[in-house]
Amino acid sequence: MKKREWNQNKAPIYEALEAFRDMRVVPFDVPGHKRGRGNHELTEFLGEKCVSIDVNSMKPLDNLCHPISVIKEAEELAADAFGAAHAFLMVGGTTSSVQTMILSTCKRGDKIILPRNVHRSVINALVLCGAIPVYVNPEVDVRLGISLGMKREQVAKAINENPDAVAVLVNNPTYYGVCSDLKAIVDMAHAAGMVCLADEAHGTHFYFGDNMPISAMAAGADMASVSMHKSGGSLTQSSLLLVGERMNEGYVRQIINLTQTTSGSYLLMSSLDISRRNLARRGKEIFSKVVEMADYAREEINAIGGYYAFGGELINGDSIYDFDPTKLSVHTRDIGLAGIEVYDLLRDEYDIQIEFGDIGNILAYLSIGDRMGELERLVSALAEIRRRHQRSSKGLLSQEYLPPEVVISPQEAFYAKKKSVLLKDSADCVCSEFIMCYPPGIPILAPGERVTKDIIHYIEYAKAKGCSMTGPEDAEIEHINILEGAD
Repeated sequence: MKKREWNQNKAPIYEALEAFRDMRVVPFDVPGHKRGRGNHELTEFLGEKCVSIDVNSMKPLDNLCHPISVIKEAEELAADAFGAAHAFLMVGGTTSSVQTMILSTCKRGDKIILPRNVHRSVINALVLCGAIPVYVNPEVDVRLGISLGMKREQVAKAINENPDAVAVLVNNPTYYGVCSDLKAIVDMAHAAGMVCLADEAHGTHFYFGDNMPISAMAAGADMASVSMHKSGGSLTQSSLLLVGERMNEGYVRQIINLTQTTSGSYLLMSSLDISRRNLARRGKEIFSKVVEMADYAREEINAIGGYYAFGGELINGDSIYDFDPTKLSVHTRDIGLAGIEVYDLLRDEYDIQIEFGDIGNILAYLSIGDRMGELERLVSALAEIRRRHQRSSKGLLSQEYLPPEVVISPQEAFYAKKKSVLLKDSADCVCSEFIMCYPPGIPILAPGERVTKDIIHYIEYAKAKGCSMTGPEDAEIEHINILEGAD
């Protein structure tokens, strides 16, 4: 059968909304603001054009839960643009995409092989379905204090020791831009009869830029979660779920419909549609400019002294198999400041908002909307921060990643009988909730893991430095829920 040729100049959801606006339909349906007439303050804030297309599903506009017309065509265009067998428009963020991947491939008691430096959404999915994590603890770059990718031999060992595992999950890339050897891991998983899933929350541009790390679909992965709203330019909370030929499209749709809203936002869906068209038309040009800006910034920041804006020179062919050239990750510890301290100074004193700061690094997220003049402002601010605030790095923690001891499954721990104790008194207990810095949202502790003195010290240190800590019932992170009677 001849493959259909798709017209990437089309944006069917956007076009249908424009046609619908011209129809001047009288709304006796939801939403109750009635194209903005019922909430003038909202209309003034967002604009009449925006609220007028905040509409409900109807025949001319299709239905996200069971698309048969314009949404279906938009998904097919996305699949073509990204080289997937099928693409799903997701309006619950990439969290929803990640959870769908795991719920589509794992059930209670199934094993899934994955790195521990995953986003919280991955472990949330294990809580929901009851799958058992088999962690491949990543190596740590001692100087930078960051966790790296999964080494091939580590993945092979985990597969050999757990032949009953059903899936392998890979970060492509990590928050810091580190990529594992995805193609080799996909091949190992398939040879063992397992599916391979990719969390590509930070890898949208891999599908469009030249000389980028390999994308999940090009590597033959079975499913990939892609945050279009991060580097792809769509609205916050919009995402794509890509699937390969080996997956049952209808079953995946059923899993999506278990948790995703039945009232899909046409603002989010149209933003995915328009952004996909933009990337398909101009993606290579756009991301070549982003890489050019990132290379310039790395060179200028490293010339300041004290900082280390790291990049492709870290590639070692295994635990750092490749590196995302758009990532502007900067190590700050050598100027005597934690990353979160530099993050706060940039925002509070220079009106520069970067993506995140942790205990040793900052990340300035570069994408299609950045300009060289703004990068020069960032470089100048970093130079001034070093001049004004540099001090001895003695006493600063360096390691971001602490290998966990998994005692029981995340689901079993989350729903078990628990009690609240002071964090400082919780050493050797089994945690029943999450604690993490957000962003990046990688748990320091997850349900079912043993609390250690090192972990307690890390949490207290991160709090003192000003990291945004989330997860536990106790918003102050003074107490933690632990399992009753667990050894």
